Amino acid sequence: MDRKKIIKIFAENVRAERARKQYSQEKLAEMADITPEYLARIEKEKYSPSLVVIARLAVALNVSVDKLIPLDDYLSGG
Repeated sequence: MDRKKIIKIFAENVRAERARKQYSQEKLAEMADITPEYLARIEKEKYSPSLVVIARLAVALNVSVDKLIPLDDYLSGG
């Protein structure tokens, strides 16, 4: 799995979880202690977040990191 694909999958999963929980970008950003602009760029696949930001988003969304980045797919060559 290449870098762009991982960033795309992560962005899609963050957007989907945020929408499922009916959080605005502002609310999720506040919960994850990042700026709304940074979150918007992550969701638009413009930025690749650090491990700390990935963890903060997972905690804020109350999901595991592998829900946002499906490692099983990566490990199986998906």
